[in-house]
Amino acid sequence: ISFHTLTFISIMAAAGVPALFCDETTAASANIFDEYVEGINCPVYAGFFGVMGATSAMIFSALGAAYGTAKSGTGIANTAVIKPDLIMKSIIPVVMAGIIAIYGLVVSVLIGGGMAEPTKYSLFKGFLDLGAGLSVGISGLAAGYAIGIVGDSGVRGFGIQQRLFVGMILILIFAEVLGLYGLIVALILNTKGSAIVCHAVAINPCCGPSMVWKVASVDSGGNAIAAGCFGV
Repeated sequence: ISFHTLTFISIMAAAGVPALFCDETTAASANIFDEYVEGINCPVYAGFFGVMGATSAMIFSALGAAYGTAKSGTGIANTAVIKPDLIMKSIIPVVMAGIIAIYGLVVSVLIGGGMAEPTKYSLFKGFLDLGAGLSVGISGLAAGYAIGIVGDSGVRGFGIQQRLFVGMILILIFAEVLGLYGLIVALILNTKGSAIVCHAVAINPCCGPSMVWKVASVDSGGNAIAAGCFGV
């Protein structure tokens, strides 16, 4: 059966009039099966997107945490030379920058845990995991960048005027929540797509949804079964 004929039959079946355009010979050759071992919805390359999601989550969040730590660390070192008694209060930006990497680690572990069975990992799930990884990763990169700049300038200013401490902490909190927003979105995306069925249902456009053409046969009781459309 040609591709154009099968397409025409499919359109007619969707319109609710499949039987008018299919003779027995055409119907017998129009069954469509999912011939992929892993299922049409779970191609072998689906795992690539999941791995990239886990990698992106860890790499970008670690980059943000590293920049935030290094940038604010220079300010802490500068302040400690003048006022060493302020070191413990000045270390707060470094702690907040380190939390960013934990966000990425959590999402990476969740994505990796969901890929335990590659043959049941769908392409849609791969896209979701990629989006989750990019969400938390790039949000963490932005948050770490903000924490680094604010931490550096804030700690230097705090060493001169200690009343700046509360304002610096508030700014750091608002910078930190940028990464938290990415984590929330990533967790929502990671919980979706788990109910995807890898193998598509066999169909016959001449018969209708979820039905295929079966040739004449005999059941276990010796009764003849005529050829026709049967549900799958």
